[in-house]
Amino acid sequence: MATRNIVGAVKGDSDPYVLPPDLPVPVDDGAADHLVGEAIPALSLPSALGPPVDLETAARATLVLYLYPRTGRPDEELPEGWNDIPGARGCTPQSCAFRDHFAELQSLGADVLGLSAQPLADQVEFPELELAKALRLPTFDVAGMRLYRRLTLIARQGRIDKVFYPVFPPDRNAADVTAWLADSDPA
Repeated sequence: MATRNIVGAVKGDSDPYVLPPDLPVPVDDGAADHLVGEAIPALSLPSALGPPVDLETAARATLVLYLYPRTGRPDEELPEGWNDIPGARGCTPQSCAFRDHFAELQSLGADVLGLSAQPLADQVEFPELELAKALRLPTFDVAGMRLYRRLTLIARQGRIDKVFYPVFPPDRNAADVTAWLADSDPA
């Protein structure tokens, strides 16, 4: 498994790889407090890299599953007020950071999956937020879309062992996950 690499500038956005300095910081609202200890559900995710991924099977070893709101498209403006929504902006820097830390994460025994809620036409993803329903994951609504709030789950032996929520700044999340895995006891 590999991380998804998001490329291309977003219309009306100067540089999707750089986080604006004045982004609002998300606050931990407790929406992910129930996740540690939860079983990863038996759900099949479409994959841009080949056959569907069975999430339950992927989590039998160590799985890093980072969820992000959406991938910007070069032919679309960002939703109105996107930069004002705490935690919304930063999908490209977060995905690039997981790409850059991928070899180190693998050396720590982790597979990495990135997931958003966009339709297949935008990006190969998990339809209808079934994972959000199964695990009661935090979401938000903007411009007629229901999207995941940014969070990262680490699962071992089929159960969620660690949750990073809220994730901010998103470009530091992969390094935080790598450090936690390096310092944690997988037993």
